[in-house]
Amino acid sequence: MSRPATDPDDATIDELYDQLETLEETVDTADERSEVRRTRRLVHRLTHSGAVNTVITRFTRKDIAEAFVGSVVVGLPMLVEDGVITIGDFLAARPGFFLANLALTVGLVIGILYIADFREVRITDPYFGVLPRRPVWVLAIAFVTAAGLMTLWGQVTWGEPWRNVCQVSVVFTAMAIGGSLGDILPGEN
Repeated sequence: MSRPATDPDDATIDELYDQLETLEETVDTADERSEVRRTRRLVHRLTHSGAVNTVITRFTRKDIAEAFVGSVVVGLPMLVEDGVITIGDFLAARPGFFLANLALTVGLVIGILYIADFREVRITDPYFGVLPRRPVWVLAIAFVTAAGLMTLWGQVTWGEPWRNVCQVSVVFTAMAIGGSLGDILPGEN
């Protein structure tokens, strides 16, 4: 059975495995099957060592952990700064600036993940066909981490929700940057 030719620029490791499996089923001798199996093991070792497939396509539990650690490492110093509260109060009094800060944060995360070219990151299986999974998760992890740690350490009490969200948004900005760097630099694919 002949398979359609795949454009080499769009080929994936899964397609290579499929082709090797098909080849293994069609070869004639035990020696040839053994050689195909050896090739499959070599491809497996190369892909898991990072020597092949340096394009990031998936978002895994490891990526979630890396985004969390990156968020904490970059955002932790901000949690103890009184300036965060002052800046948050400023944003609470000026909703347009708050929205600009959120737009800046989203723009920075997208820029780091897709434009800065640290690693090639491809958008696969976006939510609702539009929202890329990776920045959605990085932003969510950063926000939950910022809100959780600021609450845990008594920086916000949630007595004034709008003001507290604005204060959290300041730490969230730093944590989102750290989370996006933490996610892509170690190199899960």
